[in-house]
This record gives sequence, structure tokens and C-alpha cells, in this order.
Amino acid sequence: MKRPLDGPALASRSSVDVDFNVTFRHRLRFTGDVLGGDSDVLADLLESSESRTPRVQFWLDEHVANANPDLRQRLRSFARRNNHRFQVVGNPQMVPGGEAVKNDVHVLERMLKVLNEADMDRRSYVVVIGGGAVLDAVGFAAAIAHRGLRLIRIPTTTLAQADSGIGVKNGVNLFQKKNWLGSFAVPWGVINDRTLLETLSDRDFRCGFSEAVKVSLLKDAAFFNRILRDAESIAARGPACWPVIQESAQWHLRHITTGGDPFEMLEARPLDYGHWSAHKLETMSNFELRHGEAVAIGVAVDTVYSSLVHRLPTEDADRVLMALEQLGLLFGHPALQQTNELFNGLEEFRQHLGGQLTITMLEAIGHPINVHDINWERMVEAIQIVVDRVQARSR
Repeated sequence: MKRPLDGPALASRSSVDVDFNVTFRHRLRFTGDVLGGDSDVLADLLESSESRTPRVQFWLDEHVANANPDLRQRLRSFARRNNHRFQVVGNPQMVPGGEAVKNDVHVLERMLKVLNEADMDRRSYVVVIGGGAVLDAVGFAAAIAHRGLRLIRIPTTTLAQADSGIGVKNGVNLFQKKNWLGSFAVPWGVINDRTLLETLSDRDFRCGFSEAVKVSLLKDAAFFNRILRDAESIAARGPACWPVIQESAQWHLRHITTGGDPFEMLEARPLDYGHWSAHKLETMSNFELRHGEAVAIGVAVDTVYSSLVHRLPTEDADRVLMALEQLGLLFGHPALQQTNELFNGLEEFRQHLGGQLTITMLEAIGHPINVHDINWERMVEAIQIVVDRVQARSR
């Protein structure tokens, strides 16, 4: 005879679904000289645990280190002044600057080996000083080592200070695709320092303002109007630059922390306005186009398309093109007319999102909409309008 089971009968199948929230803190700081008079801002982010003095490792963008020959010495001085608060592990680690750091997966492997050999743990800090690509790559290594070390980003380009350095994304390029390998991880802290922008070339300095234009078009018409008003001063590195960088950073932070989708689980990615073509243009141009330049072109194309298809007033589209021109960001590239290959960027964008294609367009400045279909003929027309405008201006 079979013995009855003790207790209540077990169900043959069941489901348990539980929604839960995890609290994160995003720490954004603005400084005038983070390794000089404002060095306490960085020191205060390096919190000690109850059990041990935190270990800190510095990682430097080679381009930034070469442009700032005293940077390593300033880091050593900072460490000496604060050796009672934290322990610096080894010398600052150097990594290739620019997109090169993201294009070679062996660089990522080397970074992981260094972190392992330094016995970094989940209460250790990785402080990375560099442009957006270096922040992405070192940030990804920190995110996957021990499932996450504490990362402090110190962006050294206007592009990273206005946009990517604020975000929660890390990654490297693989299979000729931007950021195919990556993760979401909230940085422990971000410090936007004005002094570290001083050695940027004019070209690289201007690049960051394409992201400021982008976020203003999505979020705040008054912000866009101020950028347009001050565009020539910004391009000349005048005093109007700093409020724009700060406001752009704060809009990106606000979107991440209050927009309801920090890890991009939904299909829409409004902060990637203009980016479906920008990412493709970068790879098609063999990265001759800087990211900010490609974004400017992508924003121009999608803004013109929005005027052709989604009722954005033509005069507003013209004002956007004027702002990009006066910022010194709108110019052409032969890749822009290779439309068949360029349109592959839409499918790559959809794959990156998952699900159906969702592209952000504008029906008014400050009023984005999500669309799921692209009118190919109109998009080709929008591209040609941008190309013609660039060519007319260069005559």
C-alpha cells in the first residue's frame, strides 16, 4: 500500500512572480580642478568600509595623459595627501585612447588581469580618467570583475561630460557593431571637471554639444533656444559652454533616474535620437567621424525626416540645422550617401533594442514621439536635404 505524503499535497505546477525594486544612488559632481583645489570632492567619494581601508586603482586614457604630462604626478600627490583615507594600488594604468580601446577585445582581457592581480574586490574603487570610449571599456571591466567594482568616472571630453559619462552603460565593440558586448551598471560617482577639458582640440571640444542639442530637442525647447542663441560663442569655447554642459548632464541624469527605464528594458530609447544612423556612420567611415560628429549628422537627418513625415514645423527643422552649423558640427561624409548600407543600421538598432523597431522622432521641439516604421523614400529625401545643405554651405 502506498503511504500518503506528509503535509498538504504538492501541486504539479505553479508560478511565482514578484516585482521588486533596487535602490541606487547616482552621485554627480561638478568641479573646477579636481586634482587641485577641489580634490576633496574625489577624496570624499572614496568612502571607507568599517573593516578596511579601501583600495583604489587609477586608469588613464593615453591621449589624456599625453596632453597633460603632469597628470600622473598630480595623481601621486593626491594619493600622498590622502593616504590615511585609502590605499592606491600600483601606478596609474594606461589604456589606448579613442575607439581603439573598444575595438580590441584583448585590451579588455588585459584590464581584467590587472584587476585580478591587484586583488580588487567589490569595495575597491576603479577611478577612470578619460574620454567616453575609455570610460566605456574600463567601466565594462569594472562591471564584470566580481560582478561589479565601484567605478568613479572622470570624463575628459565635452561629449562624455554632457552625455555618456553620466549614463549607466558600459561596453566594447564586437563583430563590427558598436557596444555589442556590454552591461548596465550605475557608477559610484561621476565628476565633471572643467580643467580637464582645457587640452581638448577645438574639434573634440565642439563634439560634445551635439548631445546637448539632442537632449534639448527631446526635453526642453527653451534649452534648445539658448543653445541656438549662444552657438557661435560655444563653438569659440566662450563662457556659454559651461552652463550648457552642466544642463545637458543634468537632463541626462534626470532621464536615467526618473524616466522609468534606466536599464532600457522597454523598446523605446529616446536618448538615442539620431543614433541609429550615427552608430552606422561611425563604422562606415572607419571612425573618421567622431561620435559627436556622427550624432550631429544623425540628428540633422532625423529632424528633417520629422519635418517631412511627422509634422515638425519646417522652420524648426531649419533652426536645428542652423544650430548644428553654427556649432561647427554639421558636415558631410561619403558614407552618408551609401544609403543601402546605412539603412542596415536600422536593423542593427532594432536587434540592439530587441522586439519591434522603435525610433524616436519629433513632432515639435521638446515633444518626441516613437515610431515603428520608416518611409524609405522620405528618409532618402531627408538625407539628400542634409547633404545638399552641407554642400551649399561649403561652396
